[in-house]
Amino acid sequence: MTDQMMNEEQKRQLRNQRTFSFRLNLFFFATFVLFSVLIVRLATLQFVDSPRLKEMEVRAGTKDILIPPIRGTIYDASHRKIAYSTSTQSLYFRFDKDYSKTVKGVKVNQTEAIELARKIENVFAKYGDPKLPRMTADDIVKQMDLDAKMNYGYVPRRIKSGLTKEEIAYFMQHKHDFAALDIVEDSVRNYDPDTVAVQLVGYLKKYNAASSENGGLDYYKEIDNADVPPVDRYLENEDVGYDGLELLFQNELRGKNGLKSYPVDYSGNIIGHMELTKPVKGNDIWMTIHKDVQLKTEQAIMDHIKYIRSLPRSSLDAAPHARAGYAVAMEVKTGRIVAMASQPDYDPNIWRGGKISNEDYRNFEANLANGTIREVYQKYDSETEQFKHPSSVVPLGSVMKPLSVLIGLEEKLITPNTTYSDRGSFTFGKRGYERKVSNAFSVPNGVLTPSSAIEKSSNAFMSELIGNALYMRNGKKGVDLWDRYMEQFGLGVPTGSGLQGEQPGTKEYFHEAELSAQSALVFASWGQQGKYTTLQLAQYTAMLANRGKRLKPLFVSKITDAQGKTVKKFDKPEILNEVKLKKQYWDIVERGMRKVKVSGFDDFPYPLARKTGTSQQDVGGKRVENAVFIAYAPADDPVLAVAVVVPEGGFGGRGAAPIARKIFDAYDERIGLRGKPRNPAGKRAANIAASAVHRFSRREY
Repeated sequence: MTDQMMNEEQKRQLRNQRTFSFRLNLFFFATFVLFSVLIVRLATLQFVDSPRLKEMEVRAGTKDILIPPIRGTIYDASHRKIAYSTSTQSLYFRFDKDYSKTVKGVKVNQTEAIELARKIENVFAKYGDPKLPRMTADDIVKQMDLDAKMNYGYVPRRIKSGLTKEEIAYFMQHKHDFAALDIVEDSVRNYDPDTVAVQLVGYLKKYNAASSENGGLDYYKEIDNADVPPVDRYLENEDVGYDGLELLFQNELRGKNGLKSYPVDYSGNIIGHMELTKPVKGNDIWMTIHKDVQLKTEQAIMDHIKYIRSLPRSSLDAAPHARAGYAVAMEVKTGRIVAMASQPDYDPNIWRGGKISNEDYRNFEANLANGTIREVYQKYDSETEQFKHPSSVVPLGSVMKPLSVLIGLEEKLITPNTTYSDRGSFTFGKRGYERKVSNAFSVPNGVLTPSSAIEKSSNAFMSELIGNALYMRNGKKGVDLWDRYMEQFGLGVPTGSGLQGEQPGTKEYFHEAELSAQSALVFASWGQQGKYTTLQLAQYTAMLANRGKRLKPLFVSKITDAQGKTVKKFDKPEILNEVKLKKQYWDIVERGMRKVKVSGFDDFPYPLARKTGTSQQDVGGKRVENAVFIAYAPADDPVLAVAVVVPEGGFGGRGAAPIARKIFDAYDERIGLRGKPRNPAGKRAANIAASAVHRFSRREY
């Protein structure tokens, strides 16, 4: 072998050794990395994931069945139950077939379900409580909702709640004959049959409907049901608040789920005794609404509407198209709402089970929403007729004039000593484009002061000395200045109630100002360029009474737990903002309000500050007049502020004021305008009769 060949061989061996050494090092490095990853993973399992894995191990060895919580009770101010839940055994129909399937024009599965309903009817007839109304097969089929009009297809249908022991025993013993039925421990919501402030109290819906993409509420859509403990987890078929106080206090009212835990083997077979965690009852809320005052408020509205509708067309009080009325009574010093009526109302027990039929919805659609906080239209025979009538949110009319005078005084447009010769009208605008504002019936009021301008309700005074004067001084910027005053007095902004769907009203003066800032301010000065809710009116009236403090409306005075212990109080008024004006200005306004002529208060035993309003509105090609009225009493030490609105009710002094009188009387009897109830015990027979009349007449219009 030559030297050259030997060198080549040595080089080759050296290369092989290097390759082998590299591969060996690579192997050891890879092994090191792998073992490092395994060690880190084991450490993670041991110290980080251990609690979660242990929980999964326990859950894999148990079967949990959630028990829905018992919802808290809603009481009125006199400690009477307005909404309460009862625990019961309910019969559910499992919707596990396509009941719309047809064979030769026949819905075969529906035929099967109808036959099942007849069998259920026989069981109810034989073993049900004889004191309760008997369910027929037709009633049962309606509850089955075979065409899925009330529920999604997969939602079980509740047929009947409050099963007797005999009914339960029969269905359990004959399970093979009733395979589509389940008996479920259930919670049923009950509402006072006297229909007390039903739109404020609200109603319930099933959680799966309340959280659905179509028609659900954002409040429930945002709930992460997966990352909460079982006791806090929402059940798909659970009833939850969907409107009013039921929604506003959902967290407080709900309570916590109960839990039945069964030990099971890997095949799912139960291998031990059940562990029971009882459901925790939700907290109770205590409304500021007083049942007796509320019922008399509701009845006063319905009685007066019936009266003004029945009058001859020639009568000044006649209001043949009036169908609805809205009223709010607010305590001046506390902000507590003692009555809130949106009439006609409905029986909220139609929502038992968290659903409503299409038929009931059609019947009560116009009455479900709270017309004191949002726009609600009454139901008419045809859609075209429906849009020819105003909603529950109307212009203020002359009840704006106390505020207009305050603005005029504060902005130095007028002085306390200003006098004005009212000739019955005021004309403004460029030559050839003049517009005329007239008093009611164009009556000239003679020489007026700011106080007597309120008393006589002079449109001319407000238009020329306040609205037009503001425009002449500030031009278009006067509209923004006007808006700031409106918002300070709670008009055009939310009241702070927190209620779902509350509307801030409509500031029409901004729209009008695009055409003419002058006409916007002139018409706004006597209440024709803004539409606001009855609750806003009540808050504004309370500000006139307490001289500048805008109070948050309070609907609940306290929250208590299941043992009756108070967990939260709402005993202090919450001031949203305060308007500070000279005492002299407030005195001028009150002096005028005390002298306003009004029907129904001739023998009222307390000094009263009030203002009538007849707001004009163009709807459906015609002009209508809405009755508006505000008042507070006693004027020398204000306790209660009341606002009443009757769309198409005519003159405020006749179409709305008599309703307010009955509200003041009801409050005085049960609570006291001077701090002591005039009739603390009440007349039981009269109250029972009033409740019966109320139930009879609530659907009349």
